[in-house]
Amino acid sequence: MDMLDAIDFRILTHLQHNGRATNLALADAVGLTASPCLQRVKRLESIGLIRSYGARLALAKLGEHVVVFTEVTLTNHRRANFERFLDRAREIPEVMECHHVTGGHDYLLRVVARSIAQYSQVLERLSAGNSGVGRISSYVVLGSPIERDILPLRELFEPNLPEEA
Repeated sequence: MDMLDAIDFRILTHLQHNGRATNLALADAVGLTASPCLQRVKRLESIGLIRSYGARLALAKLGEHVVVFTEVTLTNHRRANFERFLDRAREIPEVMECHHVTGGHDYLLRVVARSIAQYSQVLERLSAGNSGVGRISSYVVLGSPIERDILPLRELFEPNLPEEA
């Protein structure tokens, strides 16, 4: 990956907070003129650091829903079993995240469903047929006092940030 400098990190931080910023506003915020700023953004996009731009929705304002963290343990640990399970999980749009984890389970999923009944249908689809699911544990979220979408780039990478020229 190309070397990033402090300005690149400022661009990434600013875009996390305001992905709709115009290039002129972004350039002003990070201390560049418009043309070099746009070149940097295009480079950050081309190397895959900026994956997409989108809106963060207030799900609670759209209607009732449930968020459930789901631990999945597979029946065995053959490659084909992992692939079969992941293929199944990818087909289910309510599966928002799927993490391969250590510990007593193989995967941790974050599932968003309209209701517990719909979540139950998700579980049926996950474990139907030859998906390789051995055990599932569910944790219904009662509240989320801390939710963050913005990565703390300074805290994660500050020791590695190059000095500004």
